[in-house]
Amino acid sequence: MVETENDILRKVRKIEIKTRGLSNEIFAGKYHTAFRGRGMSFSEVREYRAGDDVRDIDWNVTARSSKPHIKIYEEERELTMMLLVDVSGSRLFGTTDRMKKNVLTEVAAVLAFSAAQNNDKVGCVFFSDHVEKFIPPKKGRSHVLMIIRELIEFQPESKHTRLSEAVRFLTNVSKKHCTAFLLSDFMNPVADCEALEDALKIAGRKHDLVGIRVFDPRERELPDVGIVELKDAETDRKMWVDTSSRAVREHYARMWQQLSDRIDELLKYNRIDTAQVSTDADYVTELIKLFKQR
Repeated sequence: MVETENDILRKVRKIEIKTRGLSNEIFAGKYHTAFRGRGMSFSEVREYRAGDDVRDIDWNVTARSSKPHIKIYEEERELTMMLLVDVSGSRLFGTTDRMKKNVLTEVAAVLAFSAAQNNDKVGCVFFSDHVEKFIPPKKGRSHVLMIIRELIEFQPESKHTRLSEAVRFLTNVSKKHCTAFLLSDFMNPVADCEALEDALKIAGRKHDLVGIRVFDPRERELPDVGIVELKDAETDRKMWVDTSSRAVREHYARMWQQLSDRIDELLKYNRIDTAQVSTDADYVTELIKLFKQR
């Protein structure tokens, strides 16, 4: 069924009411604490005083003047949040009352409204196995609502995933420091792992990266429901699986755990804070936990 303009506007309004309320009442202060102060800009040089951090010494000025001087930094008044949102085929999976796409949209909206509440700019990158759409950072409620609308109705060209493309694009397009949220189910092909690791290393030197992984409980564990046909949402490959077999269910769970461990290891190695959000759980709890750990 094709959605009308009014259908889309109603969805945007519904998400705004829910997520804007959450960002105002719960996340605004926590966002400020967790992400403010991460962006610092050079202000001036002055003579060293007792108690100053020696790591801030400007050795060039010190050498010229024969007196120790330090660099003074101030918090950047205008920060930028970039949302890197996975729009590949696997986001359309869901066995609860919400698909992964719905959770990704709501989490992105909460983060965007939290940034807007702090008068920060918000930009968005939609990606599959390439960058599908780029929304440059701007301030304001109307801009956030436009991003939410795009998240609801956007139709990607590709079903596949390549996380490295999104991270590389972030490095190329964002010249100044920003806080970037990578929102995905991280169903990334093994062939992209090396490229992703390289991209994360480069982006991590300039930006504050945060990973938010959304998954469905049935991706972690198969129920015992007999013989069923499973379909890969990104490759359209189909196969029959006997879920009544304990060995099959255990193998499935093992494969999921191995994938999860590989993702966790990659993100941890690159010092990227992460949150895991299930479609059958409360993402508010996980976001608060993420903000507290920073």
